Amino acid sequence: MKGEEEPWEREAGPGPAGLPGRVLYATSARLGGSGLDVTSLQGALAAQRAGMLGSVYAYADQQREIPSGKVHSGWLQPARLASFLGSERYYGVKKQWLDRVVARVVAEGSHDFLHSWSGDAFRSLLAAAEVGIPSVLDIPTWHRNKGRVKPFVTKSEREAGKLRGWARWSQSMLVSRQQVLMEYELATLLLMPSVCAAGTFRAVGIPEARLHYVGRGVDVAKFRPSEPGEKLRFVFVGALIRRKGVHRILEAWRRLGWRDAELVLAGAVHGELRGELRELPAGVTLTGFVRDVGSVLSGATAFVFPSECEGFAKATLEAAACGLPLIATRESGDAVVDGTTGWLVPADDADALAGAMEAAARDRDEAARRGREARRLVERHFTWDHYRRRVLAAYGRAREIF
Repeated sequence: MKGEEEPWEREAGPGPAGLPGRVLYATSARLGGSGLDVTSLQGALAAQRAGMLGSVYAYADQQREIPSGKVHSGWLQPARLASFLGSERYYGVKKQWLDRVVARVVAEGSHDFLHSWSGDAFRSLLAAAEVGIPSVLDIPTWHRNKGRVKPFVTKSEREAGKLRGWARWSQSMLVSRQQVLMEYELATLLLMPSVCAAGTFRAVGIPEARLHYVGRGVDVAKFRPSEPGEKLRFVFVGALIRRKGVHRILEAWRRLGWRDAELVLAGAVHGELRGELRELPAGVTLTGFVRDVGSVLSGATAFVFPSECEGFAKATLEAAACGLPLIATRESGDAVVDGTTGWLVPADDADALAGAMEAAARDRDEAARRGREARRLVERHFTWDHYRRRVLAAYGRAREIF
């Protein structure tokens, strides 16, 4: 509601209970890289720079600031032998291996605080409860039930429980929905990536007191504004999948029928959209995965991201930092503020998407103004410094309510 303070605008200190002395930080992601690997590194750096990081357990170490003596990498973990099973089961094995290792370290009693990630932490959170230390659980996206009330065990899950032999063993490699739901109950505090994500936890009855907004961040020195080019150019960056609304972007583009404009889709093509991307309409360019995202964003008219489900899409923050107005859904994260930093559109709505793109094309000066406001928003609230401060505030809150 207009006039209410947004969660990213609230300045919070550590609280009367103070901060922990020795944090154990655990993630099945890498420390450094792209996507959640970047966020994982920044979370660990929050504790490191505050002088309270005891040790880190991560899949791989791709950074130099945290001393190697504190980082325990799973690069040579036995779970890597399961990589032939396919990504879903391999990720499950990797997460469960990390969880077992971290649970043993927690049980040793050498740390006074646990920071882990959803899907990585069932056993380690149990261990934290047993030794009597507070914990926070980082949520990468929405509640596992996506805000819907479901029975603890569904009919399909009961049927899966009847599997035998290889099928049962294969199923056991996955992190179950029940494990994730139990993690929510065990953690002292749940770290929310966005307002929309937090709403999916409230919808199933998790109290506000157990939710703490941390948002996300972006490197505003790396991603810098540039002048919009003369040519009308819209950009999308991310995996080319339906969940991110890529098919709706193509539908909107066909309806607009522009011949002198460009749509750039930057990201890896997934099988579910390969057929639709085989014959592209005029003006559409596929780049594949790009490492230098800033170069793709440079000079664009607007950034388009009509995702149906995200924690907080880092691409929207990178585009905002580059001074681009956002045409995005509420589900994409908190960088899009309708009428200020861009155009807010409903998910799964090609008509609304086409209308917003047409509005940006019709008034290029207004689009540029919203892009400048997008840059201001990230400078004020969504740098990695802001993110790390919100993480430390969560540590203080967790110790207070433990």
